Amino acid sequence: MRNGQSSAKATVSTAQSTEEVQAQTEPTQTPAPTPEPEPVVQTVHFSATGDNLIHEGIYNQARARGSDGHYDFIPAYENLRDFYAGFDVNWLNQETLVNDDYEPSGYPMFSTPGDITNALYNVGFRVFSLSNNHSYDKGAGGIASSMAHWAAMPDDVVSMGFYNLETYDDYVYQTVNGVTIGYLSYTEMTNGLPTPSGSEYGVVYLDQRDVIEKQITDMRPNCDVLVVSCHWGVEGSHTVTDAQRETAQWLADQGADLIIGTHPHVTQTAQWLTGTNENKSFVAYSLGNFINAQDMPDNMIGAILDVTFQKTTAADGTVTVEIQNPVLHPVITQYEPHYANIRVYLYKDYTDELGAAHGNFALSRASIEQVLNGSIDSEFLSLE
Repeated sequence: MRNGQSSAKATVSTAQSTEEVQAQTEPTQTPAPTPEPEPVVQTVHFSATGDNLIHEGIYNQARARGSDGHYDFIPAYENLRDFYAGFDVNWLNQETLVNDDYEPSGYPMFSTPGDITNALYNVGFRVFSLSNNHSYDKGAGGIASSMAHWAAMPDDVVSMGFYNLETYDDYVYQTVNGVTIGYLSYTEMTNGLPTPSGSEYGVVYLDQRDVIEKQITDMRPNCDVLVVSCHWGVEGSHTVTDAQRETAQWLADQGADLIIGTHPHVTQTAQWLTGTNENKSFVAYSLGNFINAQDMPDNMIGAILDVTFQKTTAADGTVTVEIQNPVLHPVITQYEPHYANIRVYLYKDYTDELGAAHGNFALSRASIEQVLNGSIDSEFLSLE
């Protein structure tokens, strides 16, 4: 019995030895590493365009092109259709009241036919700033009619600039490509016109800093990017005033990301600002005119701001937002003698032949570049 038991034990011992040898010779399978989560990057390509200043000649020409009482403004803007198609969001300063309740009128108390927004929408604009020195041109009725007109626009249109004078909480947001943009719109003045009697709505002036601070505080947690429009500065001047610079810095300190300047009807420079929380903000002090029928060469020259908002969401949920690659593309208002055929061109498409045919004065490419180089920092100017 002992011999048999011994033999069995030996057999077991030999089997274990074989398994051990196999385990030592076979390669060990290493588990594949778990991939690190990639951050989510979302972008919005954004444009901002200056003063859409609708003088009498512009709407009269639109009326002549239209039929059955309608105004056809599209040819005035058609040359920029492809340009605006390259953006996710197109913002515009609508300098004049828009409605169909008042007879059309030009300078100095503007009212523009409602058909203009059909053209602007058709060309690609979806965001409209309404606070400027002409906001009170038609009194309380003009405010109400304009607000009703904008409220009837398609759902993808947003406008801002008239606020409830008791609450000031008419906050406007827009989400595009996963990025939420908040908009505010202010003006320095309204040509000496007071808030119309009986109106529940009106503008917020840039010196109402307690109101502005509260609005920014309310909106900032609800948006990735905060865009603030400022109608300010000196008409006809390429020089940025101390008041503009101080106000821009104060807005950056409050948390504004992008500050868009309008009103001077000529171009002014742009710059980066650093807020009190080390936040980076960008200001374009004046985009000049978009379309107009003014009578000075510099009024024909505007600029369109081209910028990208980039939102990055890390795996841990941390969100960072950057303003990237700000560029100003010049735009030219063209008309022939007697203000005929008023329309706009990108500077890159503008020729000396067009400039020689310009009404009231010649407008050569060399003279345009002299104005642009003298008013906009080369870091932000694109002539291409």
